[in-house]
Amino acid sequence: MTTDAVPSDLPGVVLAGTASSVGKTVATLAVCRALERAGRTPVAAKAGPDFIDPSHHAAVLDRPSRTLDPWLAGETGIRRAYARGADDGDVCVVEGMMGLYDGDVSTAAVAAALDLPVVLVVDASAGMESVAATALGFQQYADRAGYDVDVVGLLAARAHGGRHERGIRDAVEGLRYVGRTPKLDGLEIPDRHLGLHFGDESPVSAEALDSAARQIRTGALLDLTRRPRLDTPPSLRAADETGVRVAVAADDAFRFVYPSTRDRLAARGSVETFSPVAGDSVPDCDAVYLPGGYPERHAAALSESATLEELAALAADGRPIFGECGGLMALGESLTTSEGAEHAMAGVLPVETRMRDGPVALDHVGVRARTDCLIAPAGETRRGHEFHYSSGTAAPDARYAFEMVRGAGIDGANEGLVEYRTLGTYAHFHVGSGAFDYLLESV
Repeated sequence: MTTDAVPSDLPGVVLAGTASSVGKTVATLAVCRALERAGRTPVAAKAGPDFIDPSHHAAVLDRPSRTLDPWLAGETGIRRAYARGADDGDVCVVEGMMGLYDGDVSTAAVAAALDLPVVLVVDASAGMESVAATALGFQQYADRAGYDVDVVGLLAARAHGGRHERGIRDAVEGLRYVGRTPKLDGLEIPDRHLGLHFGDESPVSAEALDSAARQIRTGALLDLTRRPRLDTPPSLRAADETGVRVAVAADDAFRFVYPSTRDRLAARGSVETFSPVAGDSVPDCDAVYLPGGYPERHAAALSESATLEELAALAADGRPIFGECGGLMALGESLTTSEGAEHAMAGVLPVETRMRDGPVALDHVGVRARTDCLIAPAGETRRGHEFHYSSGTAAPDARYAFEMVRGAGIDGANEGLVEYRTLGTYAHFHVGSGAFDYLLESV
């Protein structure tokens, strides 16, 4: 038996917003930079299933950012992931998702599961005393709603200094004021469909981040951190090597991979990456994994890529191939961009995908296997999440691996198109779901 987590005494804090788009990511980066300036080694984590915010954490810290989502990985899974952060640093800053209490899988649920205190990030661009009133309301709402969370501090986002900051600070009673993030050129992160730009595409200005970090009261923040001391049970599979070689697509079209998933594939097998956009040959492997990403941005290059032809040949020969979201799209018959241009894809799966103007699906999902497939045996359920701007039209005789328990899937009732030993889903899965362990053990 091996253990991939230990009792965690890693002190941490959750930076939670009052809503989406209040400046949580910039606040998280500024706090981490301030902690580094104070001689600490911060690690970051993200509540919820997001891929993009953690890329900014990693770009600034040069360390992986853990995903903490109770639906995807269960409470034991997020405790194990949190504990692994102690391998990389000495204090953890967890960025929340949406508003603190929003959703049935909420930032409040993550804070409660990890027994971490909450510092509330409030957009202060158009308020003073009202900012404090908002924060105090969020603190009191915890008891009213039955959440076992401690809202202990306030960080004023997009706040000016001087009288503006003093007005906020002086109005707060019962909460610790930990500083502000100013409005500065270089701190805003541009966005597009599916969220912000990735950290390696549009990194925040180092100079602006240093300026913001100087406005954080690091001592006050460290005073609020807490050591959860959560004992996590051992993982029975973490070091059980399978010898399976997995070829993982890795470029802008296929970049939505959780670090924990990549780590598990490498720990129990071996991983070699390749770029379909660049036309790379598929490495010698036992299975292929095509994660999600932005295939629509590279549809023309993918259509001409020899890699897709090779994947089609490998699929026909029975090589196991698993594609998530963007991977599903690339394995289909065609992809039509938002401009109306249709591009041929690998032609392995009987589905045509088309980009839409808005999100088609955004939810945590649950699926139940109708039959044995690459990531689950018949009858078992898997949890994941879906977030995509494309819709898929499958052939009338298409075969599906899963029925939907929760979420939209491909057609509202079904998920997981199957052809040969190839599986394509709109859902993204985390290693905590068991999907990737089963893949390694079943190929």
